[in-house]
Amino acid sequence: MVSATREGQYSSQLSSEELLKFYWHMLLARRVDERAWVLHRQGKIAFHVSGIGHEALQVGMTFAINRGIDYAYPYYRDLAVVLALGVTPTDFIISLYGKEGEISSGGRQMPSHWSHRKMGIVTQSSPVATQVPQAAGTAFGIKYRIQQGLQDPTDTNQPRLAFCTLGEGSTSQGEWHEGMNWAGVHQLPFICVVENNEYAISVPYKKQASRTVAERAEAYGVKGVIVDGNNPLKMYDAMKEAVERAYAGEGATCIEAKCHRLVPHSSDDDDRSYRSAEELKEIKADDPLPQYRAYLMNEGILTDDIDSDYEARIKQIVNEASQAADAADYPNPADHLDYMHTFKPIEEG
Repeated sequence: MVSATREGQYSSQLSSEELLKFYWHMLLARRVDERAWVLHRQGKIAFHVSGIGHEALQVGMTFAINRGIDYAYPYYRDLAVVLALGVTPTDFIISLYGKEGEISSGGRQMPSHWSHRKMGIVTQSSPVATQVPQAAGTAFGIKYRIQQGLQDPTDTNQPRLAFCTLGEGSTSQGEWHEGMNWAGVHQLPFICVVENNEYAISVPYKKQASRTVAERAEAYGVKGVIVDGNNPLKMYDAMKEAVERAYAGEGATCIEAKCHRLVPHSSDDDDRSYRSAEELKEIKADDPLPQYRAYLMNEGILTDDIDSDYEARIKQIVNEASQAADAADYPNPADHLDYMHTFKPIEEG
């Protein structure tokens, strides 16, 4: 039986300061993302995968884990996730340029292929869903260490779970099924968050055979949860419950977060070719950022002065990040094979 999160918008587990922190990170991710689109249109960067519309679920879930300690396998649309984990706007924009100092690969990888050891972000690759068995395997390692007495399950300075994210289209890949089966069989401290924006690039989810992703997870013995991904507080509550289950040794959870991709799949996509003007207008009216802003305003938590201050500070951060990335040097071509595995030819004779 697929469960849903409790009704109501406000999470009693969070203070006003924490609710404002959610808003800050959602707003920061949106403004950084918007700047990336501007840089692409100016011809300064070659490619961008946008997370506009996903910020609420990404911020909500990230604040529910032990950030920087638990293992994270974010996918390419997870800008708000990595910013909440500690990646800076400068780090991200440098990666868009592929400049020297790019944190994930030294400029050797496409942007949004996240990796940062100190933040618990594990290296990934382009093929979608490959992160699922990797994250499940990491969770197996955590459980094994605990079972062997090598790790205290209550030690907050040790990773106690692994979580991964992906789009709903990636759940058609074999790796997703293998990872979910492994997690279910071994009851792993593993969380899979499926950011269901209804489109696998241009293919709508309604063409899938199953009604929901969560019910497919249940078939593997993984608890399936459906949540409103446009509401960061409901997302936080759903993720927090999954986190506590993982920490307590109660097994894996798959959270299907319903959301909207408010922009094309990437800078190489034109979503007007498969989404009508009416559909685009409807989903943009369901933008989670202004909805959360209005909620905080109505609760008396956010004021116009605070909002204006946030916007001004974030604008300065984004401007400084763009300037730093623009001024940075490109990697030295002579160093392009550093940190890469190479095969030395066998000497003849």
